[in-house]
Amino acid sequence: MADDTSDDKLVHSTAFDVKAEEVQQVSPLVRRLVENNPGPFTFTGTCTYIVGRGDVAVIDPGRENEGHIEAILAALDGERIAQIVVTHTHKDHSPGARQLAERTGAPVVGCAPFVAKGGPESGLDSAHDLLYAPQRVLADGDAVEGDGWSLVAVETPGHASNHLCFALPQERALFSGDHVMAWSTSIVAPPDGSMTDYMASLDKLRTRDDTHYWPGHGGPVMEPARYVRALGHHRRQREAAIMRRLEAGDETIHAMVARIYENLDPRLVNAAALSVLAHMEDLVTRGVAVAEGPITVEGRYRRA
Repeated sequence: MADDTSDDKLVHSTAFDVKAEEVQQVSPLVRRLVENNPGPFTFTGTCTYIVGRGDVAVIDPGRENEGHIEAILAALDGERIAQIVVTHTHKDHSPGARQLAERTGAPVVGCAPFVAKGGPESGLDSAHDLLYAPQRVLADGDAVEGDGWSLVAVETPGHASNHLCFALPQERALFSGDHVMAWSTSIVAPPDGSMTDYMASLDKLRTRDDTHYWPGHGGPVMEPARYVRALGHHRRQREAAIMRRLEAGDETIHAMVARIYENLDPRLVNAAALSVLAHMEDLVTRGVAVAEGPITVEGRYRRA
């Protein structure tokens, strides 16, 4: 009998035929532009959202990309940016905030600046925008407001330690950043990414009543309660697969990746290894597995 129920089976949606830098009105309060930065980790590009009319918020202006900044300003057509809002400091989301602030004088608000945790995998810090300097850091439940709209911060660490989602109560929507996306699962890469935190953040979203999510890449997440439940089930299945590999005698993450991930795009092998590392970090913390030395991609592991 299959492990998946119809509600627990994870089904991604990659239907997203959107032209780069073209503004779309996706709901009464929300416009979207997709930056022209497609790739294996960004899908068709980073989604930038404009919330409201007149005095607006701009969420995640993307990379340092003058063309994307020009497209955002052209979409506004004389409207004023009241807030530049950032979900997390990965370089495909936050650097454009500086450019947009310089052009408009609008304040940058949102997630906290990145603080390196260090450790053997700290080279991954290069994924973060180290120059990000918000005028206001938002904590869980903090809000920014405009004419007819408000954005409420929802702390969701996991993909990044400083990750925030933003609720739009007027439309029962959630801007989910890279925490939950319809096109793919999120990368959780230690030391900044934490599978323990990621799973707790999924559980947190399951208590909400949002009707849809607007993610940082790809199209909307519909039926988010079911989808978030399926994401959690998928991660638990991955954990079970890792435990089976430990029982079979695999001691290294590279050996596990080769057996667990079939027909994997070679560009994603390192990301898969980091995902297994995140699970291993969680398993060791819970006392289910044992690390023979530091918890790294090159480490050796066994079942407790």
